[in-house]
Amino acid sequence: MPFFDLATIAALPWKNGGGSTRELACWPPAAGMEQFAWRISVARIAAPGPFSAFPGVDRQIMLLSGGGVQLRAADGRWEHALDTRWQPFAFSGDDPVECRLLAGASTDLNLMLRRGVWNGTLQLLRTAAPPARAAAGLGLVLQGAWRCSAGANDTRVLTAGQGLWWMDGRADGAERLEPLDAPGGAQDAGAAPALAWIALERSTARETGMQNPP
Repeated sequence: MPFFDLATIAALPWKNGGGSTRELACWPPAAGMEQFAWRISVARIAAPGPFSAFPGVDRQIMLLSGGGVQLRAADGRWEHALDTRWQPFAFSGDDPVECRLLAGASTDLNLMLRRGVWNGTLQLLRTAAPPARAAAGLGLVLQGAWRCSAGANDTRVLTAGQGLWWMDGRADGAERLEPLDAPGGAQDAGAAPALAWIALERSTARETGMQNPP
């Protein structure tokens, strides 16, 4: 189960100069944009411009910081304001998407899944994450301190920007992430523990992928 820290991951600039990307995990490792089965990254969007289309890929995006962006399918079929922190939005990579800044640069968490090969969800957790029994996945600490138990003799504390990912989840589900401070109570809601959690499974032959948003 590789651990990572955003502060130590190099940001790769986009060719159009509109932002940069830090890759957190990809399968197969080092796969190119045409070969990956799934890919998880953090992007900084610094200028308006188009998103690249990824035919056959389902996408999910979550605003981490900044003023957010307005996303719009190039053909006008749908539009979405990604302006609320930590609220995931799903859309089809088949669609060329136009992106407009709402209030300065933004940082986003991105999940891309090859349709018919992998499926899964990007979600916000405030309480302990379920055991890592999914085939693959990732946890990224957004706020607070989280205790990670990755076995009887491997316990560590992760803070904002740190996380872990796995492939071929353990059957015993020994790995756990749980907040050191319980949400609610006397603690400010704005300072409550927060974790971005992604659990992935291989698709079955009957699954056809998600539909485009209206």
